[in-house]
Amino acid sequence: MNTLLKTALTGAVALSLSAGLAAAQDVTLRCQHFLSPQGSIPKFFITPWAEKIEAESEGRIKVEIYPAMQLGGKPPALYDQIRDGVIDCGWALPAYTPGRFPESEVFELPFMTTMSAENSSRAAWEFTEKYLMERMGDIHLMAVHVHGPGVIHKKGAPIMSTADFDGLKLRGPSRQANKLLETLGATPVGMPVPAFPESLSKGIVDGGVIPWEIVPPLKVHELADSHTQIGGDRALYNTFFLWGMNKATYEGLPEDLRAIIDANSGLEASAWAGRAMDQGDGLGEEVVAGTDNKIHTLDDATVAELRKIGDDLTAAWIAEMEDKGLPGAAMVDDARMLITKHEDGSS
Repeated sequence: MNTLLKTALTGAVALSLSAGLAAAQDVTLRCQHFLSPQGSIPKFFITPWAEKIEAESEGRIKVEIYPAMQLGGKPPALYDQIRDGVIDCGWALPAYTPGRFPESEVFELPFMTTMSAENSSRAAWEFTEKYLMERMGDIHLMAVHVHGPGVIHKKGAPIMSTADFDGLKLRGPSRQANKLLETLGATPVGMPVPAFPESLSKGIVDGGVIPWEIVPPLKVHELADSHTQIGGDRALYNTFFLWGMNKATYEGLPEDLRAIIDANSGLEASAWAGRAMDQGDGLGEEVVAGTDNKIHTLDDATVAELRKIGDDLTAAWIAEMEDKGLPGAAMVDDARMLITKHEDGSS
């Protein structure tokens, strides 16, 4: 073989190998959230989801995960970062931008969701398909979900009755949770959850509401003295989350790679995210139970009192939505129907 032919063949092989390597990783998705990697959603949903996508695409999709807003910005900016292509995908809370997605608040109303985030998240996806797909049409939704039952964490003695809320400064995650706290006589202080520990340690708040799952990652059990559970079959409040992708990024994927994203989106992906929260709740409560902190569960009479207050707030929310031209009563009825449909996890 002459030198010229040898050189040509070597170049052709090198070019072929280079093309093969390029094809082996067609897409890199840069995904951001605001929690530490030890949070339940990153640990039990986002990271396993990314690994599954990479495996099923045989490495053609690489998913880079940036926790704690490492790519910049604050948690309330996440939806816009997804929409604008600052990131390819992300985990966001509509509640951090009040009034923007009012339909999502139905799942944040008092005593709306069950004690299972997995089951209620299935309901949240079906509700979203009916009421939110158009409003959130500027991104590609892959999943929506809620967390498990919220718990009241505070310095000092636990909440024992509705009267114990009076005068407390309590962190709340959403407009509806803050309205509930205010109605109970507390001063609600809205803030993204990463700000809660510092606010608690500095006395900016006396306590706040978060589910068990996020307590150990934030070390709230090292700052609070008591934790009050609501009990019963419905959660005191909840928060609506979404897992979304930039629309142009999604639509620009080859058809076979879009199919892999689609297979890991929707109802079961939403349930998976909710299940991650449930898993974290069990682990979080176990950690706190191993401390000297007091864990109290409200008695039935106090829960009944809270539920009456919750009913009044739900009626006020319906009226507010109707004034905005939205079908408030229908949304509440549909959310309740879907939550009941998925309550036993069999649907």
